[in-house]
Amino acid sequence: MSIDEEHVTTLEDLKSDLAGRYRWTPSGGSSVDPAVVDADMAALDRDGYVIWPNLLSADECAEIREVVRPWLGHTGRNTFEGRRTQRIYSVLSRTRACDRLVDHPRVLAVLDRLLMPNYLLSALQAINILPGEAAQLAHHDDGFYPIPRPREPLAAATIWAIDDFTADNGATVVLPGSHRWGQGRPGPDDPAVPVVMPAGSCVFFVGTLWHGGGANTTSRGRLAVTAQYCQPWLRPMEAYTLSISKDIARAVSDDIRRMLGYSIHPPFVGAVDGLHPLRLLDIPPEG
Repeated sequence: MSIDEEHVTTLEDLKSDLAGRYRWTPSGGSSVDPAVVDADMAALDRDGYVIWPNLLSADECAEIREVVRPWLGHTGRNTFEGRRTQRIYSVLSRTRACDRLVDHPRVLAVLDRLLMPNYLLSALQAINILPGEAAQLAHHDDGFYPIPRPREPLAAATIWAIDDFTADNGATVVLPGSHRWGQGRPGPDDPAVPVVMPAGSCVFFVGTLWHGGGANTTSRGRLAVTAQYCQPWLRPMEAYTLSISKDIARAVSDDIRRMLGYSIHPPFVGAVDGLHPLRLLDIPPEG
């Protein structure tokens, strides 16, 4: 049915994108072998998380470490952020060094199946857990959306190890299978597993998985970068249309630009003055 030719009788008639000139195109995840994505999805369905070792080289990790170091200063404002944990918010507004983490094909391939088209980037942060930090409160990342569990995830996240993750330096702790739980919180007898992985590796988990930063009992910090994503009809944690300039939005990849909010969740969620937000950047339509 064409809404140009027919009367709208139900909201189902508005499923198409009214933006006209700008259409959703496949993400960079389409380059990943579907069999590989099948295996990743099976692990997510079973455990709620999957670990991808050695996606970044030692040189790439060193570059990220060097770039973010000048901004590592203040520690958290509360025990959840971490009194001995340094956080850098709005990483995309500061550097392009972490873009390759946000739009890595392996990540996008899973997001393409897990979330609706035009899913959004919800947060990109660098997190450095310092010596002496206590274990973080267990939580699930889409818990601030007030929709009762059990349910399908509304979000997903990656944590990239820029330093080695070990059992005693603050490696993220996950509770396998907890993505299927109802409303209850984890108890002391629920099995928790530290995500031990070498620098350059990534753990991907769904937004309903219970997890938390581990305690750092070593003498060195543990640096990571986390990118979080959400359904296109939800409000992201970081307001990128305010914190990211138009020049930066023009400079990033098509996938990141779309995830920043220069996209439409059909028929018109995310529109600007009734039109597609890409018009604000004067970028010609694709194809």
